[in-house]
Amino acid sequence: MLEKLQPVLRRYPAMFLALLALVLAGLYWLLLASDQYVSEARIVMQRASLSGGSPSDVTSLLTGANPAQRTDQLNLREHLLSLDMLAKAEAQLALRAHFSSQGDALSRLSPAEVPLEKLHEYYLRQVRISMDEYSGALSIRAQAYTPEMAQRITQFLLAEGEQHMNRMGHELALQQVQFMQQQVQQMEERVQKARAAVLDYQNQQGLVSPQATVDSLSGIVGRLQAQLTELQTQRNSLLGYLQASAPEVIKLQDQMAAVEKQLQQEQARLAAPKGKTLNTTVETMRRLQAEAEFSQQMLNSAHVALEKGRIEATRLLQKTMVLQSPHLPEYPLEPRRLRNWLVFSVLALLLGGVLQLLLAIVRDHQD
Repeated sequence: MLEKLQPVLRRYPAMFLALLALVLAGLYWLLLASDQYVSEARIVMQRASLSGGSPSDVTSLLTGANPAQRTDQLNLREHLLSLDMLAKAEAQLALRAHFSSQGDALSRLSPAEVPLEKLHEYYLRQVRISMDEYSGALSIRAQAYTPEMAQRITQFLLAEGEQHMNRMGHELALQQVQFMQQQVQQMEERVQKARAAVLDYQNQQGLVSPQATVDSLSGIVGRLQAQLTELQTQRNSLLGYLQASAPEVIKLQDQMAAVEKQLQQEQARLAAPKGKTLNTTVETMRRLQAEAEFSQQMLNSAHVALEKGRIEATRLLQKTMVLQSPHLPEYPLEPRRLRNWLVFSVLALLLGGVLQLLLAIVRDHQD
């Protein structure tokens, strides 16, 4: 039998190797490969924020997913696949012992005491985290050699992921609270300085309310102007039948001069080209009061932001909505024996055919 096959083997060695590999793969996938159970959970992370906004980018308009929510779930995915998560899972679930003590020789973790980096490579083959871009749901899928272990891994990842996201949110909120406390302290100091500046200026000028003093002087000026007008009218009336040297006319002129002098003095106190007048005092006072009022408004806003940050720091920032809880598998979904064998067979035959064609070309050139 072998003698009859030898010419065929010499003529088609690549195809023979492909068929041999196909048979060996069939023996492994169909007979020897160990069953593995799969437990899956599907979740959605919801951000419980007091200042939540609506999605505005193109992706969110097309898919309806919040950009912040998508970022949170991508961060959660990276954490669940990280070395830190593997170390926690190993400490609590003893993954190394489970994956090294069960399964066939090709699929089990070997040797048992592999470095953490090698264990992480194996962990990434056993745990898959994927996100549905349309719905925003995060799928946590873990496979193991027993149904209980597969379920425990998925439950552990689900619980640790939520705790990690909340811990990150609380730390960020606490940092924001500390920053706002510093801002409030600075605003309080600014308000105190602004109020002190107002009091110092009032003391320097000897006026509690420069504006009220200006209003009072304006009234005095108005009355003096009215009195001066009345005196001018009386003088013009007397000049109609008396001489300018008449005692009555001279008396009115003396009164008019006194009123004009008083009017000039009061107007000089209100405004003058040079010197410190009340209008300058009022303007400076208004600027100082405006600064004090603005500082007080900023302090009020800082207090509101601080209280809001404190509430954010003490509440649940991330809520995991479980669409599908980790179930206890009843049937081993992995490995997909027939599919794996068929895919391997197709690839082996294609590779064998290519190699056989290359060998035929080389043989023809040699001939």
